[in-house]
Amino acid sequence: MSVRRGGIALGTIALVAAIASGSRALGVVGVGFLLAGVVTWLWAWLVDSPVHVVHEVDPSPAVEGDAVRVALGVRRRSRVPLGSMTVRLTVGRLGARSCRMRAHGRLARAGIDLGPLPRGVFALSDPRVVFGDLLGLVTVTPRVECESATIVVRPRLTALDGLFSDAGRAVGDGRRVLLRRAAGFDFHSVREHEQGESLRRVHWPTSARRGQLMVKELEDTAHDAVVVILDCDPRYAVRDSPGSSFDAAVRVAGSLLQAHAVRGRAATLVSTGRTRAVVPVRSAADLDGAASSLAAAEPDALDGLARFVAGDHSWASSGELMVVTATTDAGAFAEVLALATRRLVSVVWIDAASFASRPTRAEPGLLRLAAHGISTAVVRHGDDLATVLSARSFEAVARA
Repeated sequence: MSVRRGGIALGTIALVAAIASGSRALGVVGVGFLLAGVVTWLWAWLVDSPVHVVHEVDPSPAVEGDAVRVALGVRRRSRVPLGSMTVRLTVGRLGARSCRMRAHGRLARAGIDLGPLPRGVFALSDPRVVFGDLLGLVTVTPRVECESATIVVRPRLTALDGLFSDAGRAVGDGRRVLLRRAAGFDFHSVREHEQGESLRRVHWPTSARRGQLMVKELEDTAHDAVVVILDCDPRYAVRDSPGSSFDAAVRVAGSLLQAHAVRGRAATLVSTGRTRAVVPVRSAADLDGAASSLAAAEPDALDGLARFVAGDHSWASSGELMVVTATTDAGAFAEVLALATRRLVSVVWIDAASFASRPTRAEPGLLRLAAHGISTAVVRHGDDLATVLSARSFEAVARA
């Protein structure tokens, strides 16, 4: 039984007892209970109308480690005074959060401080508004109208001073081979032949179709695209976010994409995760999409790196390949080595054991790649990415 119904029932009993006994004091108490029950019923009927809830996340988008605050606004249709107003909502895997609202007429505002958040995507769902009356006897939960909102916390990326893969590659005898960016000309369109132009540029199929000489219009294009593969194999994810080995891999992949985007180099982020995300990054402006995809990345791959790399993919014909992985599977290293016979390949290996405070060791598969001249870098727990991934550290090793 609710407090309101209990009050009405109690008031009725007191009033009946007052009439039977002739007690005026008991009658006043009974009437008071009845009036309180009727007033609260009328109040609940007046305020029980749909309310509109809006969210505003600050900062948006956030970067891991940022203190995030969700500003809430509640607009109701009735002007009937309230005793209290509380908003509860679920913030993704963080669970339920609530706050008391400060009303100003029909509009109430407040905020929920979530504190520093780890990387991830947190959906704001199940909003619930609870009104309390002035006497504290009853609460009302009106229907809530609310647009969906999401908190996106992106990985914290590191600005890199050059890349370890650019410094050079060691061949079998220990010599270094400087890398060159491939460049060439792509077919762009056709136009009419002009006096004095070489016949080598004539596009004969179009010329035959139109009955006049047509020449190929060529466009100078740099063929130096790079694909960054993020291995999402759950077997090698150690510790929980934000200090997990997978979080380190996400930061590495994002930092590599950022380094290429700043140079104006076309890049593509490829995830081996359940969604198999493929995000092109053609300029620094496209980094937002890649960063949001990395924010949602989870170690939920259905296949290991070996099977993924061996598959048929639309990005397989692109230029350089950079693999970010924590795998110890010999088959995966063999597939990467096979790819290196057809294209430029570099590997960033996350030492997952170091994230579990276990003794680290040299990975045989990684040593095999390095022996074949494939640029490699190793990231351990607590390492500075700017140092590990930069060209300076690689050059220092090469000079030694």
